[in-house]
Amino acid sequence: MKKHIKKALILGSGALKIGEAGEFDYSGSQALKALREEGIQTVLINPNIATVQTSEGIADTIYFLPVTPYFVEKVIAKEKPDGILLAFGGQTALNCGVALFKSGILEKYNLEVLGTPVQAIMDTEDRDLFIDKLNEIDVKTARSRATNTIDEAVKAANDLGYPVIVRAAYTLGGQGSGFCNNDDELRKLAATAFSFSPQCLIEESLKGWKEVEYEVVRDCYDNCITVCNMENFDPLGIHTGESIVVAPSQTLTNSEYHKLREIGIKVIRHIGIVGECNIQYALDPNSEDYRVIEVNARLSRSSALASKATGYPLAFVAAKLGLGFGLYELKNNVTKTTTACFEPALDYIVCKIPRWDLNKFNGVSKQIGSSMKSVGEIMAIGRSFEEVIQKGLRMVGQGMHGFVGNRDIEFDNFEDELQNPTDMRIFSIEKAFDAGLTVDRIWELTKIDKWFLHKLENIFTIKNKLSDVPSLTQLPKELLVEAKKAGFSDFQIARYVMKSEIAGIEQDLLKVRDYRKNLGVVPAVKKIDTLAAEFPAQTNYLYMTYGGNENDVEYENDNKSVIVLGSGAYRIGSSVEFDWCGVSAIKTIKKQGYRSIMINYNPETVSTDYDECDRLYFDELSFERVMDIIDLEIPKGVIVSTGGQIPNNLAMKLHRQNVPILGTSPVSIDRAENRHKFSMMLDSLKIDQPVWKELTSIDDIFAFVDNVGFPVLIRPSYVLSGAAMNVVSNRDELEHFLTLAAKVSKQYPVVVTEFLQEAKEVEIDAVAKDGEIQIYAISEHVEFAGVHSGDATMVLPPQKLYFETIRRIKRIAKEIAKELNISGPFNMQFLAKNNDVKVIECNLRASRSFPFVSKVFKHDFIETATCIMLGVPFTKPEKTMFDLDYIGVKASQFSFSRLSKADPVLGVDMSSTGEVGCLGEDYHDAILKSMLSVGYRIPQKNILISSGPIKSKVDLLSTCKLLVENGYILHATGGSSRFLDENNIPNILVYWPDEDKQPNSLELLREKKIDLVINIPKNLSKAELHRDYIIRRSSIDFNIPLLTNARLARAFVEAFCNKKQDDISILSWDEFKLNS
Repeated sequence: MKKHIKKALILGSGALKIGEAGEFDYSGSQALKALREEGIQTVLINPNIATVQTSEGIADTIYFLPVTPYFVEKVIAKEKPDGILLAFGGQTALNCGVALFKSGILEKYNLEVLGTPVQAIMDTEDRDLFIDKLNEIDVKTARSRATNTIDEAVKAANDLGYPVIVRAAYTLGGQGSGFCNNDDELRKLAATAFSFSPQCLIEESLKGWKEVEYEVVRDCYDNCITVCNMENFDPLGIHTGESIVVAPSQTLTNSEYHKLREIGIKVIRHIGIVGECNIQYALDPNSEDYRVIEVNARLSRSSALASKATGYPLAFVAAKLGLGFGLYELKNNVTKTTTACFEPALDYIVCKIPRWDLNKFNGVSKQIGSSMKSVGEIMAIGRSFEEVIQKGLRMVGQGMHGFVGNRDIEFDNFEDELQNPTDMRIFSIEKAFDAGLTVDRIWELTKIDKWFLHKLENIFTIKNKLSDVPSLTQLPKELLVEAKKAGFSDFQIARYVMKSEIAGIEQDLLKVRDYRKNLGVVPAVKKIDTLAAEFPAQTNYLYMTYGGNENDVEYENDNKSVIVLGSGAYRIGSSVEFDWCGVSAIKTIKKQGYRSIMINYNPETVSTDYDECDRLYFDELSFERVMDIIDLEIPKGVIVSTGGQIPNNLAMKLHRQNVPILGTSPVSIDRAENRHKFSMMLDSLKIDQPVWKELTSIDDIFAFVDNVGFPVLIRPSYVLSGAAMNVVSNRDELEHFLTLAAKVSKQYPVVVTEFLQEAKEVEIDAVAKDGEIQIYAISEHVEFAGVHSGDATMVLPPQKLYFETIRRIKRIAKEIAKELNISGPFNMQFLAKNNDVKVIECNLRASRSFPFVSKVFKHDFIETATCIMLGVPFTKPEKTMFDLDYIGVKASQFSFSRLSKADPVLGVDMSSTGEVGCLGEDYHDAILKSMLSVGYRIPQKNILISSGPIKSKVDLLSTCKLLVENGYILHATGGSSRFLDENNIPNILVYWPDEDKQPNSLELLREKKIDLVINIPKNLSKAELHRDYIIRRSSIDFNIPLLTNARLARAFVEAFCNKKQDDISILSWDEFKLNS
């Protein structure tokens, strides 16, 4: 081991975004654990306040600062670390590390890079260097040319022959990449690619080949092993992050497997990786011809998956190898007996399926390809492909019940869907079987390996057999077992055998459950056994399957188990913040002497790390599976309030089965979730709320709207993050959205509410015991109501609220907590205008802002809530929010650049993929840090303004004045320019993209002459959005910061005009003191 390393700096990955999500919270946390074990002091830079790694007790010192060379250098100069780790924060950390190396900063401060050397990183990131390096050892790569201009790109494509694939170097998740069939398509795509990267690659297309991936580990003594190999269900042409992936690979021959394994080890040794990396291959299905596509010299999305799939903690091992250990010196933490030199062998199969949320965005293309769009992923474990694919499709959480048994899936042309995949591609395969297509025909259209297609056909055949059974009592045990082994749920069996309708399916599902249990058909609990039972596994890392007979666990039945339900797949609206809540609950349960049990199936998370809890069930969060586990565990109770909406929706179903739910009663949860019951309760307590009406017929709605006037808000009951919730500003939109909203939740009606304009939105996060509030935090949004609270910029403590407003909010929260007898966490949202306070909603669970308020206050709200739910003593903070001497700002991260064609405008439907939280000595300090952390840059000179409706033109007047006073040049479109002229503010008139006049706004954006775009839509109607759409979309495509909210624009401009970058405070979390 490197004895001279006493203090190490780790770079985190910042906000969760598409292509860089929770897997880096997991890998970073593992690395910090490994360093701590060796007694090394750790410094972490990561502005993502919601993650587990930025919690107390993981790193010694934490800086909530942007992960950019400027801020990292400031921290290096202050902390003087001996070593730096670059492989644990995704592409963000890697790019930052390479920049620090190239500019000589690492050398200047005598900083040693722990793990893979920077030269090796550059050899894998720069395509030319990479190809030269592999040519030295005669390893084949895709024929490609690196180009630096669009003309060079066109020439290269013609030399290689179309079709070609375009890739931008040094980007994440295939950003700026895609397939082109001719010069026109190439010119378009290359223009976008060059806006993200100085170099652009043109490669031969290997569409239709298999894509295979190996995770490889190497130490500094040249010991090298492969840990896991995986295979994509989809052929090459779909980004690995977008594809269904199985591990271990199912369709490779023995010789193919060993050939690729040997090439992998040869390549990794030659490049000189120290730690972990993954290598991706294209393999010709008709011969053993192959190409190496790329090597990631860092922990990637797939390394989190591989760790969870094998139980081999890759990030932990990689961090130790970076310190100079050899593989033979490290113990495998799962078996506790073997060394880390053993390659895992699996006696089960895992399947990863991505989760998309494309319907949250206006105009986004649904096609999936070589650039990543998925926002999260799940992993299913079982004993057969049929079992894991059906389990997995349920886990994704988009209303599907498996490969079969889904309603409301229609394709205009399923053959087209098979050939040009979208996020619904797998369901089109079922439609194809339904229409009588053969496996051979489906293979011609999709090039998906026939082995997978035959397995899917098997599920389809079992479905037909079930449909032929006339009633439940006539269902033969053999068929029931066959269906269960193929991953059929009780729900699917009820749908096919009992021909259940929606209204009665909950009852029928229970009948199937009883019938199955009476026949003794129950799942077995199996341990993840990393070495295929050659060495006994010591971990309680479990999954359930019908492909086994006995349980691998002995149950104690001592009333000491507490089950925490996890939050499932990351998605827009439910992300790492709920994982933080779950982990906090587990730790508290353990600390209080109970057995902590986690159910979750998201491989990217810390909660599914085998050493966080006493027993981890890596399995479904469905009513059926949770009940299977409860039958075995017989727990003291179940916690449903820390995992977001999925567990919340199970509360009543579990309650009806007499399952002990800890904390607030499910009956109260239902009173808060059901808008009707909640509203009646507010009326009885004489608490104000916006006027609303429940929808039963469209005529009634129109009558209601005529009464209150537009705009109105439409929303269904029981949703998370405003799915199908919309602000509607005219009759056409109203009719359009009513059809959409009615589809979302059939059993629950739709609610239409008056929408208050220019009202402040305020939130309270609190913990109560027996209806009395114990701790609370009130935060305000920078933006006015109308921007979803998950997208809004939050400030704590509030800076611009009247004292009287705060008093009223506290009073209302107290009354509601008492009425619902809350015990545990809850969150409420309010509208405040001129001291009038109206309640929007109340969630009787932890909200996404719990980690933020806990870390700003330095008091873990969830720990307190868990103690209350367990009925044990807890501590209250002595401080209130008025005692804070600093400010926290939470800003949202958007991933619009990934979602081609999506309109980057904010509304009541949530669209951010992650967030950061930064602390500052004052408001400007905190705003600047958080805005820079989510990718904004302080503009150099030129700003383009379209200031929207007259109200926001007036709002932005002082902002424009400030910009001019600070030497910025304003470029303004039509009406905005006239308005600025009338108010004597100098500006340059620019024309709209569709006007054939100079100077044209689109050309200025294309030529990168603009540093910041402020574009405020007048309203959210189609025609209005369309005109500005080109400006908004182009600023995203050319990587120019964009603001679409007048209040946020004002806050950001005031911050960078009043505070220069050099004045931003460089303080660690510890240095922000609570006032005594």
